[in-house]
Amino acid sequence: MNSQSIPSQSQIKPLRCWPALLLTAIIVLCRYVPGFIEGMSSQYWFIPIFFPMLASALMLIWWLAGSRATGREKLIGFFGFIVAAAAIFWLSHPSMRGLITAYLMLPLGMVGFGLGAVFNSRRQPGRRVSGILLCSLLAMGITLLLRSQGITGDYVFDLQSRWSSAPGSESWSANKAAPANAAGAGTAIDAALATAEWPGFRGADRMGHAKAAKLATDWKANPPKLLWKKPVGAGWSSFAVAGPFAFTQEQRGENETVACYDLATGNEVWTQQRAARFDEPMGGPGPRSTPTLADGAVFTASPSGVLQRLKASTGEVVWQQDFKTLAGREPPMWGYASSPLVTQSLVIIYAGGAGDKGLMAFDAATGKARWSVACGPESYSSPQLSKVLGEETLLMLTNDGLLLLDPATGKVRLNYAWKFPGYRALQPTVIGDDVVLLPTPMSEGTRAIRISKKDGQLAAEELWTTKHMKPDFTELIAHKGYLYGIDGSMFSCVDLKTGVRTWKDGRYGKGEALLLDAQDLLLISAEDGRVVLLQADPAAHNELTSFQALKGKTWNHPVLVGDKLLVRNGSEAACYALPVAP
Repeated sequence: MNSQSIPSQSQIKPLRCWPALLLTAIIVLCRYVPGFIEGMSSQYWFIPIFFPMLASALMLIWWLAGSRATGREKLIGFFGFIVAAAAIFWLSHPSMRGLITAYLMLPLGMVGFGLGAVFNSRRQPGRRVSGILLCSLLAMGITLLLRSQGITGDYVFDLQSRWSSAPGSESWSANKAAPANAAGAGTAIDAALATAEWPGFRGADRMGHAKAAKLATDWKANPPKLLWKKPVGAGWSSFAVAGPFAFTQEQRGENETVACYDLATGNEVWTQQRAARFDEPMGGPGPRSTPTLADGAVFTASPSGVLQRLKASTGEVVWQQDFKTLAGREPPMWGYASSPLVTQSLVIIYAGGAGDKGLMAFDAATGKARWSVACGPESYSSPQLSKVLGEETLLMLTNDGLLLLDPATGKVRLNYAWKFPGYRALQPTVIGDDVVLLPTPMSEGTRAIRISKKDGQLAAEELWTTKHMKPDFTELIAHKGYLYGIDGSMFSCVDLKTGVRTWKDGRYGKGEALLLDAQDLLLISAEDGRVVLLQADPAAHNELTSFQALKGKTWNHPVLVGDKLLVRNGSEAACYALPVAP
C-alpha cells in the first residue's frame, strides 16, 4: 500500500525551472552590477533594493502557480519559507532588521530557493521541497554572521562581522562633570574664542576655504607627523577650532556629547553630555551637525532637535530649546544635520516645521524665539551668511529651492523656487557677489543663478543647469572660474561660465574637500580615510600626494588650521602636523 502511494521516478514531473533561473539572475545582477557602473549606485540606488524585492515576490508566485510542484509541496514550500525567514529575522543582529532584510536576507533566501529548485528538480516531492527549503535556509543564514554599519557613499550596506564593535557602542563614562583641568583652561578658552580660526561648519563663511600655511607637496619624502589619534564617539560632526582648543559632537553610548579637546595632545578639556541617542540604519548613530563658536559660547544642535548654548570654558548649559517641539515635527530620516549660525546676536537654525516654522532664530544670549519663516521641509543644509550684491544675506537651501533673507528680521528678500522631490544636503556656493550655485543630490545636478536688484527687489535668472556635477551630499569648491567636487562617484571639474565638465577622474568615495587658496590646492578627506592633496587644475586631474589618516568610513569634513590637520569619523579622530614648504 505505502509503496504504491509513492510515485516512481518516471511518474515525477520535474519542476519548470527556467523562470526560477531567470529570477535568480535578475536578483544577482540588480544587486551587484550597479556597483560596477560609474555613478549608477548613487543615482539609481533603488535598483539594488527594489528590483530584487520584486523578483523575490515573483519567485514565490512562480512556485505557487508555475513550478509544476505538487499542491502539498507548494504549501510546504511557501509556508516553510515564511517560517524560516521569520526565524532568521529574529535571530539576526538588530542592525540586520528593517530595510536590509528586504535588501539582503530575503533576496538571498530566494536565490537559495531558486537554485535549490534547480538542483532538486527531479527528486521525490517530499525530498525535493525539503532540499529547496534547506538551500534557502542556508543562504539566509549567512546574515546571522553579519551586522550592518550603515551604508557607504555608494548606497551599499557596509557589512561587518556580527561580533565586531559598532561606532558609538563603547562603554563610555556617564560622568557629566567636566574634567579637572577644565577650570584652569577656562580663561584660555574664552580668550581663544574671540579670534577663533575655524569657528564652525566649513569655516567662518561655510565655503571650505582654509587660510593655511604653504604646504610641502611630497608626503612620501616628508610625511605628515601624527600628533595624536584616539577613539571618539560615533557621529558625522566636524571640528570647530579656537587657538589650542577643538570642539566636536559625538555619540557616547546612550549620551549625546559635546567635547572640547586640547589640539596639541588630544586630551579632553571638558565634556557635556545629555541622555539621548539618535540612530538610524543607513547613517548610523550620532550627531550630524558641527558646533559653532560665537559670542564667547559654543552653540550645538542635536540630531533629535535640541539647540543648546554652552559656556565655552566649562561646557555648562546656559539655555536650550527643543526646536523639534517648537517646529511641531519629528526629526527627518537622517536626523537634524543643520549647524547653528550666529549673527547679529541671533542663533539661526533649520527646523523644517510646517507653516512659518521652517527656519528659526533665537536670541543668542537668552534663547528666546525672535523670528521664524517658512521653507522647504526636507533639508540637511545649514543657514549661511554671505555677501550678495554687497549686503550681508542669509541663505538657506532646501528641497523647495533657495531662500535669501534679512538675517536680522527674517524678512524674505528672494524665494527662488527649484523644487526637488527628495532632499538637499549641501551649502549654496556664492561666486563673487551675485552668482549662487544650487547643488542637488542624485541625478538633478547643479544650477547657477545670477541675483540682480531692480526697484529695491531682488530677482534671479538661471545661467545654466548641469548634470556634469551631481554632488549628492559632498560639498563643492569654487576656485578661479572652475568648480570642483564629486560627480556621482568620481571627482570632477566644471567650467563656471558654462557648466561644462573639463575633466572627471579620481575616486574618493563620498569624501569632503578644502581649498588651500594660497597654493591652488585641494585637500580631500576621502571616504576610505585617506587624505589626498590635489592640484586645483582645470586642465586635468593631478593628484600630488596622499597618506592614510584614519581607518573606516569617513564622511566628516576635515579642518586645516595653520599646519594642523584635524580629521575624524564615526570611531576615531586624529591630528597631524602637515609638512610646510621651505
